Amino acid sequence: MIKRLLIANRGEIALRIVRACRELDIAAVAVYSEADRNSLHVRHADEAYLIGPAPARESYLNAARILEVARKARVEAIHPGYGFLAENADFAEACQDAGMAFVGPPPRAIRLMGDKVQARRTMQEAGLPVVPGTEELTSEGAAAAATGIGYPILIKAAAGGGGKGIRTVYRPEELPMAMEAASQEAASAFGHGALYLEKFLEPVRHVEVQIIADGDGNVVSLGERECSIQRRHQKMIEEAPSTAVGARLRRRLNEMAIAAARAVDYANVGTLEFLIDRQGNVNFLEMNTRLQVEHPVTEMVTGVDLVADQIRVAAGEPLPYRQSDIRVRGWAIECRVAAEDPFNNFLPSVGTVNLVTAPGGPGVRVDSALYDGLDISYYYDPLIAKLCTWGRDRQEAIQRMRRALREFKIVGVSTNIPFHLQVMENLHFLRGKVDTGFVEKHFQPRPGHRLGGERVALLAAALLAHHRRRSSQGRPPRAAPASGWRLWGRREGMSRSRWVEGRGAWRNGI
Repeated sequence: MIKRLLIANRGEIALRIVRACRELDIAAVAVYSEADRNSLHVRHADEAYLIGPAPARESYLNAARILEVARKARVEAIHPGYGFLAENADFAEACQDAGMAFVGPPPRAIRLMGDKVQARRTMQEAGLPVVPGTEELTSEGAAAAATGIGYPILIKAAAGGGGKGIRTVYRPEELPMAMEAASQEAASAFGHGALYLEKFLEPVRHVEVQIIADGDGNVVSLGERECSIQRRHQKMIEEAPSTAVGARLRRRLNEMAIAAARAVDYANVGTLEFLIDRQGNVNFLEMNTRLQVEHPVTEMVTGVDLVADQIRVAAGEPLPYRQSDIRVRGWAIECRVAAEDPFNNFLPSVGTVNLVTAPGGPGVRVDSALYDGLDISYYYDPLIAKLCTWGRDRQEAIQRMRRALREFKIVGVSTNIPFHLQVMENLHFLRGKVDTGFVEKHFQPRPGHRLGGERVALLAAALLAHHRRRSSQGRPPRAAPASGWRLWGRREGMSRSRWVEGRGAWRNGI
């Protein structure tokens, strides 16, 4: 088994991986940017190393620096989490060349499925239906191709994911500007501005299937997730299972997902994404060759620990279960809590989190790296927490989510919690009647919607936090409490007891 693992990520997913390492008796090595020096994943890791300034390209996307730290820390494996370098085949290959296991699929599979055009071609060869579209193209050939497909169309980045590099075009005159904008966004996010076109289908459901495979060729499907509630092609709410999927369609989706994985000799976790129309027609959309943000809902209904299992697979161990062992129990829902203002076009909200009160109780799970005093930076994605609830059926899961959303207090920045409350009370959502256009059709940006007494509670919490800050000003600093932590590292002319930026590490002395 792996003994030392470096986590090449930040925030809640880095903390999630730290916790999995704890349970597997693996030393967790964190990396962090200057903006994240006080983050929870840094505090909870066994060691933590500064890798650069706040901008991601100078820190979390700096593969050479991360590999340098990995060698220095003598780790045996690197877990990329999601985003950043998670779907970078060159980085996965560099890890292997350096003698470290990459906790993810083989580089070849990442390349085949990470290039969306190549992925479409590969899946067609494997017998999967795909959304009508094109090969990679330039702006010169886009007009004719779009006319051939028929408007409306989607312009999509050939690399990457997460809703970046995508534009919807309804009329030919919109095409040139949309192509330029999508290419620039894709180049900025993924370092590659190539594009292709795809038919824009609506109304459709966005349903994905979670798979995991080991190095011995065993592939297991862990069922589907409903991901139709999106904004600008970015998921906001997910649930498992899907109200659109019956037993027969579920078998078909699972079979297609397993066939897709086998077609590229896949190992580790991955997700196959499909679009389903009102007639039940299914089309392959793309494959995400990494752990998904929404993996907790699958964990809650199957009892599988995806993060621990992907580490085991990366260590060369076989899967501890087979397809016949997987049983979906109950219903789970995830709301992505983001620092953004739903009443101001979801603009990101930056600032200091003065006070956090997380929900709890039966069937509630919170994955976050929030703490009082956390600075929300504009350098990174605004996702700050994932609130998940489980119920014996969908109604119970929704009831628990309503209760948990009202308990979740975050003071100091705006969040999209009011949006989630609106969705949980929407009749179409309650009936399971959702599609990818749900937010545009049904979200009404009404400040204070159904918050009632919670607005008073939030105001009181904000005043309390403000009073605490004011009352602490001017006081002499208190002595630090006794701790098992010690500072490590030094440089010329500096005592051993001081922090060494970029060269030392926090090291747990317990």
